[in-house]
Amino acid sequence: MPAGPDGGSAQREVTVNQGPGPVDEIDALRAQEYDLLAAVLGRAPAPDLLAVLQGLDGDGSPLGQAHAALGRAAREADPRAVGRDYFALFVGVGRGLIMPYASYYLTGFLNERPLARVRQDFAELGLERDPSSSEPEDHAATLLEVMANLSSGRLPAEPGSDHRFFERHLKPWVGRFFTDVAAQAGTPFYRAVGELGEVFTTIEAEAFAMDA
Repeated sequence: MPAGPDGGSAQREVTVNQGPGPVDEIDALRAQEYDLLAAVLGRAPAPDLLAVLQGLDGDGSPLGQAHAALGRAAREADPRAVGRDYFALFVGVGRGLIMPYASYYLTGFLNERPLARVRQDFAELGLERDPSSSEPEDHAATLLEVMANLSSGRLPAEPGSDHRFFERHLKPWVGRFFTDVAAQAGTPFYRAVGELGEVFTTIEAEAFAMDA
């Protein structure tokens, strides 16, 4: 990940061939949530993304409240402060406060067996690593982006592939990751990102458990 104080960016790790096809409304909404989380974890949000997020609102449900909180935080955000917070959280000088990788959360080290499992499943799904990126494929943003592609049907795969991918690569650690983001964020914006991630991935885990 480039270590720039303006927030840097995590390059997209995979290439997806998008294909047309009808998508269930709920799955489309799920894909939007995954896309949103991937976008703000892959790099500090650019002004155009912040402008979009400023329009977020919600109802009284936990997810609606998390949306409303992120919308408020985006409206009040100083883009430079948000960029510095992103750098402190995920990049740092040497390393950030949080290591956003499955391998690190599950083993305490980078490039361990969880990354090998991700690479195995990427190969089975026909995903190719972006050769211009140095990021390991088990970065949270990359895994969330794959979930968006599976949920939306942009990535052709067998029914239930999103469930299997979530259980194998996100469920064991992503809740703790988002809890850490919310707890260690230096701005209301990334605090709200962490809280939204916690709420949404808990809903996903519960929904998948009901389908099992």
